[in-house]
Amino acid sequence: MTSRHSDLQEEQEVDLSSAWQRLKLRWWLPIGGLLVGAVVGIALALASGSVWRAQTIVYLGQPFAPLGGGQIQSLATNPRTVGEIVRSEAALKSASDASGIPVSQLRASISTRELLAAGQLRGINPLMEIAVKGNGKRKVEQAANALAQRVTERVSVYVTEKVTLLEEQVEKSELQLEEVNERIRIAQEQQTEIIGDQSLPLDQRLLVTANLNSVITTADARRAAIQDDLSESRQLLSLAENVESSRVVEPAAASKTTARSSRTSLLVGALIGLILGAIVALVVDPIAARRRGETPRGPA
Repeated sequence: MTSRHSDLQEEQEVDLSSAWQRLKLRWWLPIGGLLVGAVVGIALALASGSVWRAQTIVYLGQPFAPLGGGQIQSLATNPRTVGEIVRSEAALKSASDASGIPVSQLRASISTRELLAAGQLRGINPLMEIAVKGNGKRKVEQAANALAQRVTERVSVYVTEKVTLLEEQVEKSELQLEEVNERIRIAQEQQTEIIGDQSLPLDQRLLVTANLNSVITTADARRAAIQDDLSESRQLLSLAENVESSRVVEPAAASKTTARSSRTSLLVGALIGLILGAIVALVVDPIAARRRGETPRGPA
């Protein structure tokens, strides 16, 4: 049993060695197949006609914890979020209603891609491209914009509520600041009137003026505190609107392109040509030997 297993291993090694020798001897066949396949792939891509391709760039946002804390995990930080949303049935139907492209056609025409700088980690500064291919410039633009709008709505729920609360806080602080400023203005006017009223005894004027000074001092301290709160709220609001919130960076704009991806067609054609060339290099000797009635052998 051990002898048979050893013989089988030797035969396999001889077959592999023979195959490798045949590939080395006719190396030009796989290389030629690769080149021919690449040319054929490009030709097929160019011959497939042209379609419109609309792409839009979406910034997913970077939500932070309340009061400007560290970044938190959310839909915006998940690299799969955009692909799952735009390929959902609800999103496809919404884009179909907006563009007039059938759902069945739209499903196969959508592509998404995360835009990353060299060495950048995924999920950091999430910038996504959403593209739609089809037979109508206006239609593919409408579909891409509808999908981009749906993505920004879905991933910004937390930040949208945060922006609303901050806007309310800013508005409240501005109203309080106006009230305090009005209180100080009235107190200063009363103080001026009291000082100029010679009909009142001096001691009464001094007492009223001191009370008004106390009111003005207290209101001024309150005004400073409100201004600090307002400044902080405005900064947090700016952070939420410009950094945390998702938005469409560039709306969809369609351009002509080939129906098939030239790059994909080139790679697939080259791979198929390489495989076919290798197969030919491997079988040409055994076939020729069989026709001559000889036992196939590897090259010496």
